[in-house]
Amino acid sequence: MYSVYLVEDEIFAKDMVKHLIAWEKYGFTISGEFANGAEAEKAMDKQLPDIVITDIVMPVLDGVELLRRSREAGWDSQFIMLTCMSEFTYAQQALELGAIGYVLKLSLRPERLIALLDKARAELEQRDKWRKLSTISDTALLAADRTAGGRTGHPQIDRIVDYISEHYRRDLTLGELARLVNMEQTYVSNLFKKKTGLTLTNFTQKVRIEAAVHQLLHTSLPVSAIAFECGFSNDNYFNKVFKRWTGKTPSDFRRS
Repeated sequence: MYSVYLVEDEIFAKDMVKHLIAWEKYGFTISGEFANGAEAEKAMDKQLPDIVITDIVMPVLDGVELLRRSREAGWDSQFIMLTCMSEFTYAQQALELGAIGYVLKLSLRPERLIALLDKARAELEQRDKWRKLSTISDTALLAADRTAGGRTGHPQIDRIVDYISEHYRRDLTLGELARLVNMEQTYVSNLFKKKTGLTLTNFTQKVRIEAAVHQLLHTSLPVSAIAFECGFSNDNYFNKVFKRWTGKTPSDFRRS
């Protein structure tokens, strides 16, 4: 049963959402109700729900800011936004921060809410899968050592770290990584740098160079083959990046 926090300052709107569907029938339970984002944030600091359904415009702390703070704190609750016709700009901001969708309060229908809850369930199942893999995967353990301080403690960023460490052999785009964690590209890029101390590009290069170092030391593969195996498109670029990180060309490094 997935837990849901309901954050809404209007009593009528809150009651409408509460009684719109048979929550437990669909595998959800409302485990907390709050009148503004500040109350919800305080509760989330103690016990994270799986899903937060929140109004956008509220006193004290609005729903978009609650979502922003949640992401910065590394909380991975799924957010569904409640909005009015005049609040689409704020709804768009919420989507950029990783909300899975929004519903119009004045025309809220059970099927729309159920569809968003099903989408949240899929994201939660994927999250749980990645957590399990991160626990048992050697790749994830290696990735932990590659960040400045090991695991960052931020679930979305750790997921990106694991993903890069597993897929570094092919081209990776910012858009792909942003879609992986359901966040806007610029926000992901800035947050990754904040949490790891490296840009996404630099981190990917670091993973590739560490893999190349291992190949140079423990195999007899030619440098060109190692470059290809480690995700570099050509030998010249590989040599340039390798020297930037190690101070030596791949051939010199192998001889030393």
